[in-house]
Amino acid sequence: MMLRVLVVEDDVVLAGLIAGGLGEHDMIVDVVHDGAAALRRAAQIRPDVVVLDRDLPVLHGDEVTRALVRAGSPARVLMLTAAASVDSRVEGLRLGADDYLPKPFAFAELIARVAALGRREPARVPTLLRRGDLQVDVDRHEVYRGGEVIVLTRKEFALLAQLMRADGGLVSAEQLLERVWDEHADPFTTAVRTTVKTLRRKLGPPDPIITVIGRGYRMR
Repeated sequence: MMLRVLVVEDDVVLAGLIAGGLGEHDMIVDVVHDGAAALRRAAQIRPDVVVLDRDLPVLHGDEVTRALVRAGSPARVLMLTAAASVDSRVEGLRLGADDYLPKPFAFAELIARVAALGRREPARVPTLLRRGDLQVDVDRHEVYRGGEVIVLTRKEFALLAQLMRADGGLVSAEQLLERVWDEHADPFTTAVRTTVKTLRRKLGPPDPIITVIGRGYRMR
């Protein structure tokens, strides 16, 4: 499973280092630098994990955590802070954070903790998606059609999973670009259209994906 991670850190240099390191471990990473932007971006991309600095401008990290919990976000929160006391860690966890890492930290440990949080799939999010003769196993990163294994690239798999989760609902190209690629993707790119084309070819007939011209895609 390709993790979608939102990094919320007001230190621009540190944020870039974290994002670059996570990206090298096959994670899709978005970066924002204040708490209000974090909530807006989380609503847009629905990340699997939020790496959240506690001392944020505009909206404090504690308030961001509370807001995510109130909204029922399935994202796991890894809280970062310079305060390393036991009381500080306990307070962060009571707010709703799933894990806590004091600064300075070893980058290998950050990667391991993010990966571990990403494996904690919320029970309400299905990991086995079915539609007609098409089956997507999110945990195993496997796709079957009519009992036959379909081998997909990471982007093809992630795009298909997004369409399957919509359960026949319409998903716009812009939404797919946000959720499968990252915030640096060119909004005028043909990546979505190209990936849908190769996905259709691999899935074979009858075509399970419907194009709604000018609006997006949905599964039959």
